[in-house]
Formats: sequence, C-alpha cells, structure tokens
Amino acid sequence: MKAIVETQGQQLMIREGDILFVGRYTGSKAGDVINLKKVLWIGDGPEAKVGAPYVEGASARAILLENKRGKKIFIFKKKRRQGYERRRGHRQELSVIKIESISA
Repeated sequence: MKAIVETQGQQLMIREGDILFVGRYTGSKAGDVINLKKVLWIGDGPEAKVGAPYVEGASARAILLENKRGKKIFIFKKKRRQGYERRRGHRQELSVIKIESISA
C-alpha cells in the first residue's frame, strides 16, 4: 500500500519499509514511535482514497532510527573589484525514520 503524507512541511510518497530523511523532530530520540496522521492520499489502483484535505481515519506509523545532521553547504558571496567576500556554512538538522505500517 502506498500513501502520500505531510510531515515537517514536506509531502512524501511512502510505502511500508521505506527509510526517509525528514526535518528534525525536536524532543525525540532514537526508537521513538511517530504517528503521521496527515494523510493526503492512500491506496493502490482504483481503490485509492483522496482526502479533502486529509483522509479521515488514515495514518502511518514510523520509528525514528536516528537524529543526524546533513551535508555541509557553503554560501559564498562576492562583489567583484570591491574586496567584498563572505563565506558561510549551513548543516540541516535531520531525522531518519522508517515506515512500519500504513492503515486506512
């Protein structure tokens, strides 16, 4: 069974057993259970249900595997012939989750 869920400001298509990288769930640690209740679409083939905006009674259960930080990204600004250069870095806070089950 497939579903489209909304979590951490993203819409993701999921299946059971998928491992996803999403924005950090603050205050959570490895092994915590996360219930994704904002299901936009669920099903396979002609039996699919579309929510308006969410499918009633549908949810997905996920396990938080770990909290980590993403790859470092450098932001570089320069104005030519002015002697202006700025370099800045950013690392996104991420949570790795595994989809355990999807229920309609």
